[in-house]
Amino acid sequence: MALYLIIFSIIILTCVFLNKFSGKVGIPVLLFFLMLGLLCGSQYDEFAAERGWVVQDISTIALIFIMFYGGFGTRWKAAKPIIVESGLLATIGVALTAAFVGLFCHFALGWQWIESFLMGAVISSTDAATVFSILRTRKLGLKNNSAPLIEVESGSNDPMSYMLTAIMLSLLTGDISAGGVIWKVFSQIVFGAGGGLVIATGAIFILRRISFYNNGFDLLLFISIAILSYALPDLIGGNGYLSAYIVGIVLGNTEFPERKPLVSLFDAITSLMQIIIFFLLGMLAIPSHLLRSLLPALAIFAVLTFAARPLAVCSILAPFKKYPVRQLELLSFVGLRGAASIVFAITILTSGAEISNDIFSIVFCIVLVSLAFQGSLIPAVAKRTGMTDSSADVMTTFSDFSEQSAIAFGSIRVTESSPWQGKMIKDLGLPQDCILALIVRGEERIVPQGSTLLEAGDEVILCTRSFEDESTENLIQHPLAKGSKWVGHKVSEHPKGGKNLIVMIQRGDERIIPNGDTTFEEGDLIVYLRRNLQ
Repeated sequence: MALYLIIFSIIILTCVFLNKFSGKVGIPVLLFFLMLGLLCGSQYDEFAAERGWVVQDISTIALIFIMFYGGFGTRWKAAKPIIVESGLLATIGVALTAAFVGLFCHFALGWQWIESFLMGAVISSTDAATVFSILRTRKLGLKNNSAPLIEVESGSNDPMSYMLTAIMLSLLTGDISAGGVIWKVFSQIVFGAGGGLVIATGAIFILRRISFYNNGFDLLLFISIAILSYALPDLIGGNGYLSAYIVGIVLGNTEFPERKPLVSLFDAITSLMQIIIFFLLGMLAIPSHLLRSLLPALAIFAVLTFAARPLAVCSILAPFKKYPVRQLELLSFVGLRGAASIVFAITILTSGAEISNDIFSIVFCIVLVSLAFQGSLIPAVAKRTGMTDSSADVMTTFSDFSEQSAIAFGSIRVTESSPWQGKMIKDLGLPQDCILALIVRGEERIVPQGSTLLEAGDEVILCTRSFEDESTENLIQHPLAKGSKWVGHKVSEHPKGGKNLIVMIQRGDERIIPNGDTTFEEGDLIVYLRRNLQ
């Protein structure tokens, strides 16, 4: 066990160092882990047969978190203008891509029909995280809503690819009829989407009525929600990945305490999950099989990149008449293959289905070439098509909440020699974005007024716009949600005491130092000491 833990730690440390290196050379860091897994597994040709089911379960769990965070990190405000286009690309676009690849495999490579479309289904989804890691490393903003379109499409097209893969596998094994296909499509969509909405509603109900005194438990709650969002719909025949994505996007756009720290935590978890998936793909691959699969993989990759994906993108977006040809070129090229294709390929490998072609090894080669070739050329293609925008901030597109004003707190101790000693608040000349929120004088908490006189020994609590998302241990922010019992009530009606003292209210762009007559309004951001408003 100790040896495995050491190996796991080394892998994570390698990730940290390679991430900086990959940014300099323009190659996604996940490519290194793909090769590292291949190196580690090259000595064990029977690994897939003996441990494949374990790898499949681990990969499925990893993809659950990737899908959940794909929704959680999506800003609805940015996604709303392009939701129709991205939704069509994530559904019809995926089906068209799978169909085009399937036709090529059948007519050009001579594959059987079902195996041909199974190949197309597995490789039909795209990976947004890899694309954005490249764009963010190079600080390349994109024009005309390209970034949110790529984000939402790639974040939501995995469920469609999974459904097509499951249907093709069932047809291959003869476990499903024509009527069964119709029912599977219906149950996957309806139970997946419906289950996601029900779980999201229940999760919001819990989040607005529970307070955590230990910051670790809110993360545990979200981990359990992410797992349940997949498991419950999957248990009744729904699309668990679709449900996880819907739950993620609903919770990610809902106000609740400590949301920003969760974004950073899930960002780290998702990165770890991707590393695991790519490493396991390398572990399962057999070098001799990869060599035999290289030529058909290159042929499929070429058709996928330069024919199937562009045809699907252009046929869907061209009728909207607001996307120039150069933008369609960029959107077609950035369709990198990633974690989802790997998980679905592992599913085929462990399904026991009899297939004539080594789809797993072919997918390995396609993902490898996609990361190395497409990944390294994305910045060049973006610049060549003229779609880069220096004024756009790609950092605010993926998993970002910076449009919400962050508040940071700090404290200053007033001493005998301090220039603030003996001065009134109004005479301090504080900057416009700096507010004196609280004075701690011994056991007394004082809400400052302009005429309040500072004394030696006072601890002055200041708040200002934060450069990073940080806050002090005792001063906490909490949005006053719709339906809260405190909406319409005065501050004086709230229980007093050091553990529940309200020091500031942010209302839109206005920051209010409250007094007893201040009335709470829906949407207020309450800054208080230690305990939440319920």
